[in-house]
Amino acid sequence: MTNPLLGGLSPTRFLREIWHKRPLLIRNAVPGFTGLATPAELQRLACREDVESRLVRGSGRHWQLDHGPFRKGDFRRLPETEWTLLVQSLNHFLPAADALLARFDFIPHARLDDLMVSYAVPGGSVGPHFDSYDVFLLQGSGHRRWQIGTQADLALIDDAPLKILRRFEPEDEWVLGPGDMLYLPPHVAHYGVAVDACTTYSIGFRAPTADELAQGFLMFLQDSVKLEGRYADPDLRLQRHPGEIGRAMLDQIEAMLAKIRWNRDDVAEFAGRYLSEPKPNVFFDAPDAPLTRAAFAKATRRHGVALDPKSRLLFAGKRFFINGEGFTPAAAEIAALTQLADRRRLDAPPAVLQARLYEWYEAGWLEIAHEPV
Repeated sequence: MTNPLLGGLSPTRFLREIWHKRPLLIRNAVPGFTGLATPAELQRLACREDVESRLVRGSGRHWQLDHGPFRKGDFRRLPETEWTLLVQSLNHFLPAADALLARFDFIPHARLDDLMVSYAVPGGSVGPHFDSYDVFLLQGSGHRRWQIGTQADLALIDDAPLKILRRFEPEDEWVLGPGDMLYLPPHVAHYGVAVDACTTYSIGFRAPTADELAQGFLMFLQDSVKLEGRYADPDLRLQRHPGEIGRAMLDQIEAMLAKIRWNRDDVAEFAGRYLSEPKPNVFFDAPDAPLTRAAFAKATRRHGVALDPKSRLLFAGKRFFINGEGFTPAAAEIAALTQLADRRRLDAPPAVLQARLYEWYEAGWLEIAHEPV
């Protein structure tokens, strides 16, 4: 089945021929789309403590980067050209942004990161750069000129506050208007410059490095692996050099460490916890006046439930993970939990799931569903 969001390609064909392989320009990917927030609304978000935001100024080889939260006066002092405001995780704060992100569910939720929006005045940019992850760049209001290149030279400008390419070699160029979208696989160099005041919505994906995964897994093993025994040397022999770590000691330590084992279940448990763990700057707000269990059950039967936009619910086999915690549900819960993980909302939850859902509701991980945006 074709998908207008993918330029008429089916998700299967897009994943087979485009994803992680080559750029794709999609005209009118979201018909009628002009953005989700006004510049004033984005500036208000950038003034909040719980919102990650950045302000980029400059061009060429001269750049300045400031991190939020900002004050209203910071924006009044800006020039009329060459600056960009970036607001991260818009989907955590705007239901419409969360709904937009849900349209990209042909990519596994475990890979999805967040929806970032940039508001730029004429000439505004973050410079020529590359990302280490896949990204969809959806144009909201206004127009942005994009140049891209598949260059091998990814050297960066020294001492710049941003990762700006030292030498950018464009191969293609387009101007994107409202509703147009550009998909870029990792490491494709790109340079976007605002033609007029405009917003661009970036759908980014998680791509942890091997080192990040290894460090996370070793920390996971630290908490889960228990080795018995203690170093002992009843056959210790006199050494010529007391300062030397002897071969026999190294042999015994090597043998003790060789007892560290892990299997597929350990990897799945780590992956579920790691990939569902919210970012460090994410906090959940418990309801100020939570419903009673009986009132909650009645409301969910009528309206259903929806995950908080900040929550991440994933599963591997019969093991489920939410916000870094793992659990094994009863067999009667699995079908409904699977639907909640896939769709992020659940109509008329079964009675067997009510106790678990109420616990998540009290923690701020889940809410009574509203009408879909």
